[in-house]
Amino acid sequence: MKKLIAILLTLILCLGLVACGADTTSSVAPSDDQGSSAPDSTEPEDTVVTKVLTLKGPTGIGMAKMMEDNKNGKYEFTVAGQPTEAVAAISGGKADIAAVPTNLAATLYKKTEKGIKMLAINTLGSLYILEKGDTIKSVEDLRGKTLYATGQGANPEYVLNYILEKNGLKVGEDVTIEFKAEHAELATLMAAGECVLGMLPEPNVASAMAQNPDLRIALNLNDEWNKVADENSRLTMGCVIVRAEFLEAHPEAVKAFLAELETSIKYAAENAAEAGKLCETHGIVPKAALATKAIPNCNLTYIDGADMKPAIAGYFEVLFSANKTSVGGAIPDEGFYYIP
Repeated sequence: MKKLIAILLTLILCLGLVACGADTTSSVAPSDDQGSSAPDSTEPEDTVVTKVLTLKGPTGIGMAKMMEDNKNGKYEFTVAGQPTEAVAAISGGKADIAAVPTNLAATLYKKTEKGIKMLAINTLGSLYILEKGDTIKSVEDLRGKTLYATGQGANPEYVLNYILEKNGLKVGEDVTIEFKAEHAELATLMAAGECVLGMLPEPNVASAMAQNPDLRIALNLNDEWNKVADENSRLTMGCVIVRAEFLEAHPEAVKAFLAELETSIKYAAENAAEAGKLCETHGIVPKAALATKAIPNCNLTYIDGADMKPAIAGYFEVLFSANKTSVGGAIPDEGFYYIP
């Protein structure tokens, strides 16, 4: 009898194990022929590697801390020397996000048939008029002078002309402008004392002044713009854009990026020496000392959402009036701005 009970208990135990096995098997999602959908292949937001391109100079300085903190490989950064590289990368899908001049962003919006959006404005004006001497205290003091400059046929020329005209000065009559092809060329001439009055952007301003202590900043064109432009208009020269396709697929990744970008920009603006070292480390500015001197004059900022259009509209209008092609042939519409 004891043997029979033992045999029965063994059979019950075996049947229980089989039943458990059957339950485990049935917990697997049903196959497609049972009416279920295929597994979701969308990549989770926390595993997305965002490809970010930034340009050397002021446009990229605000990302230096982000690049340093990118220990987990969340971002794949590329530092480019020319805006044309950004155009190719965004247009070809090799970059998801890019820091570029604002007028280039407008041009890309048209070129890609609204395939990009502006996420944030990250730099204001960084153009300055340097003088070897102490005669220029206002724009009016440029009357009768010869001013050397760079950026002919581009934003620097259009901004300069606008400020001169708003102050009642006519180029070619009241002020003579002599253009040089490269920022570095003009910076070298000013450092050598061969040009006594010139307009340059940062970090070339810092470079020239470091080599020639007799040079001083006579006029800050960011300030001069604010004096003559409409109340809300800012000299908004740098921004961050995103491919619309990437934004649609990974909105949370973009949201996280913007939060980190704002923090990184604030860090650079408040910690010039430390940020300068990071700029050299990541190839944004050749030398830490140069970056450290330039950062305070780069007017780093963070403007996003509904505040972008009022800030930049006046700038786009000035560029469009000077040369329609400078903004891609048309001022961007509402769809250009990313407003969460």
